[in-house]
Amino acid sequence: MRRLRRTKIVATLGPASSNRTVIARLFEVGADIFRINMSHTPHDKMRDLVGAIRAVETEYNRPIGILVDLQGPKLRVGGFGGGAAVLVKDAVFTFDTDSAPGDATRVQLPHAEIFAGVEPGHTMLLDDGKIRLVAIETNKARIVARVEVGGKLSDRKGVSLPDSTLPFSALTPKDRSDLEAALDAGIDWVGLSFIQRPEDIADAKKVTRGRAAVMAKIEKPQAVYRLDEIMDVTDAVMVARGDLGVEMPLEKVPGIQKLITRNARRAGKPVVVATQMLESMITSPVPTRAEVSDVATAIFDGADAIMLSAESAAGQYPVEAVATMNRIAEEVESEDTYHSIMQTQHPTPEATGADAIAAAARQIAETLDLSAIICWTSSGVTGLRVARERPQVPIVAISPNLNTGRKLSVVWGVHCVVAEDAHDQDDMVERACRIAFKDGFVKAGRRVIIVAGLPLGTPGATNMVRIAFVGADAAKEE
Repeated sequence: MRRLRRTKIVATLGPASSNRTVIARLFEVGADIFRINMSHTPHDKMRDLVGAIRAVETEYNRPIGILVDLQGPKLRVGGFGGGAAVLVKDAVFTFDTDSAPGDATRVQLPHAEIFAGVEPGHTMLLDDGKIRLVAIETNKARIVARVEVGGKLSDRKGVSLPDSTLPFSALTPKDRSDLEAALDAGIDWVGLSFIQRPEDIADAKKVTRGRAAVMAKIEKPQAVYRLDEIMDVTDAVMVARGDLGVEMPLEKVPGIQKLITRNARRAGKPVVVATQMLESMITSPVPTRAEVSDVATAIFDGADAIMLSAESAAGQYPVEAVATMNRIAEEVESEDTYHSIMQTQHPTPEATGADAIAAAARQIAETLDLSAIICWTSSGVTGLRVARERPQVPIVAISPNLNTGRKLSVVWGVHCVVAEDAHDQDDMVERACRIAFKDGFVKAGRRVIIVAGLPLGTPGATNMVRIAFVGADAAKEE
């Protein structure tokens, strides 16, 4: 199951893709990691999906990652008499704590944290940004606002607060329950929704305790403003363009996407670009030209992974959507322009042995026209640092830890093989050559470069580079 592209594909599972047969087909045509959205998935169903993915993983003998996406805090208005009310431009509208049905002048806002966080002058967006108000008077039980963009507001519509930092954790009680259930099921990545600050990541890591890696979804202005701090503590980031495009002007989203992608690459953290990438394929077997360009742009930017949401979860053509994304990635990555962009955007190596060796391995491999960079890695760090270099040659990561292989499924260019750890350096070199030959990354008579940490099995101790010749005996069974 060697991919002919470096950019990974994340496929969301849902009603259209919830059985083992479809999951296997999605994997065959290109999905590298599967996303389970806990906003719509009860615990029993989540466990069933994890079981189906693991069955496919066993069938194909390839590590497959599972990302569980937590719902995060959902802020909503209360109900209206008659189910809805019309907010008129320039009118004064009040949010309060009274549970009585709302009308054209007021509605309940059942979130005490909002009253503590909103200040005069702050923007309030309702119903995915369709209605916009500005707060003019606030206290602990009431917000008086002026309607700037009016419209019909129905029961329980969402509230977004782009200017306000709210005093609550990104982990709600539902999220904590979902996270514990997901960790018990053995998932690999957890996506945190609506984070505002690095402390939100720390809260999640106290729960995960290393059992899963944490992916910060950047979808609020507050997270963009503190991106560097968040990048320091998270394991990966997602450009969640849907809610980001609600809370910030739409025209700012492409620039923010590039900012997040480049910062993540500089930090050596995986970055996923998500939302509406092939949206028309929910109902159409082919995408629009603009969607193809959008996917290509994320790939040209150097994203580690690109994601399908409703296209694979609830669309009419889930397999076709993944196959289309796979073809786009293969075509983009075959372009000379792609390789020149990757070359010109090489981040400066950090002052660590691992980064210096990763940069040297890329340069040696490209200078000597080697067939592959092979990383022996226990924790996955070696694979991550080499992927940060975006080498032109394939990256093969060999790990004795299945969990490491699953986590690396979201990392650019890394083909992970789970194998017993090497006994010594000679065994490591011999088996690395055999594995690379068997999986089609090198032919007999060619050379590879091997990167590892000595002593073997020491996490994060990348300190060795070795060039190896792949002889005809590499074809022998291990």
